Amino acid sequence: MLDLNQMSLFVQVVQAGSFAEAARRLSMPPTTLSRQVAQLEDALQARLLQRTTRKLTLTDAGRTLFDQCATQIDALRNAASQLAGDNQTPKGNIRVAASAGFFEFFQMEWIAEFLDQYPGVQLEFVLADAMADFIGEGIDVAFRGSPELPDSSLIARKVASSYLALAASPAYLAARGTPHRVEDLAAHDCIRAVGQAGPTTWRLTGPQGATQITVTGRFSANTGPAQQKAAIGGLGICLLPISSLLPSLRSGELVEVLPGIASSAGNMYVVYPSRRHVPRAVTAFVEMTVQRLAPLIQPPFASATPSVSA
Repeated sequence: MLDLNQMSLFVQVVQAGSFAEAARRLSMPPTTLSRQVAQLEDALQARLLQRTTRKLTLTDAGRTLFDQCATQIDALRNAASQLAGDNQTPKGNIRVAASAGFFEFFQMEWIAEFLDQYPGVQLEFVLADAMADFIGEGIDVAFRGSPELPDSSLIARKVASSYLALAASPAYLAARGTPHRVEDLAAHDCIRAVGQAGPTTWRLTGPQGATQITVTGRFSANTGPAQQKAAIGGLGICLLPISSLLPSLRSGELVEVLPGIASSAGNMYVVYPSRRHVPRAVTAFVEMTVQRLAPLIQPPFASATPSVSA
């Protein structure tokens, strides 16, 4: 069987005009190059080049081989070079699995900036609370609340330690007063999650450690955005992920209540295949999420570890 690498070296010797020049272009010893071409001649049982001290000429067999394969060899080299270059530039489709409420905290502005930076990338999100099947659903990246991996070919990287913060509208606090202690929450309307019949217990943690308080309220909803809108509308105090509250806190629609008091919402991990040659687009997306979510790794207090909220 002919060695295509030897044929490529032969073509490049002819194009360079000499073994020395070809060896220089290829960064390899001239003797190695000469030996490879000699082995090709042995395999073909035909002399391809006439070598003299002054010049290099093609034999009839060499001219025939060069004319028939040079174009194809050049095309293969160009294709390989282009592929190597493409692998250095993030491009292609990235299929991302995340929970149904993923975009309650992950900002669309981050997605827009990423797509602007890498115009050759397309993002496809599959949002569901069930754990995605990487192989069956063609997933490239997944966000999960647990580092447990059913497939040993996957790796998990912690990107955030989400926590819940208390917030209310300025109008509500003006009308009802601002809580100064956790115990004060018992006298306020607190916005709760649907499914919590009767009083709700909020487990909170702050500089003095863990505590809990039973709260009540006249409004409840089954999604975070609805609870946040209720708080903006002045219906009470909400307990929601700080990441989703930040835009409203910055705009002044909401005010943080009892700063430094929070409740843990668990950790978040980004999961992706650990196979070699992970596409540059996937790597770039993972690095973007790590950078954006890094501020959420630290809780709002340093002396205590948050407890899981009820």
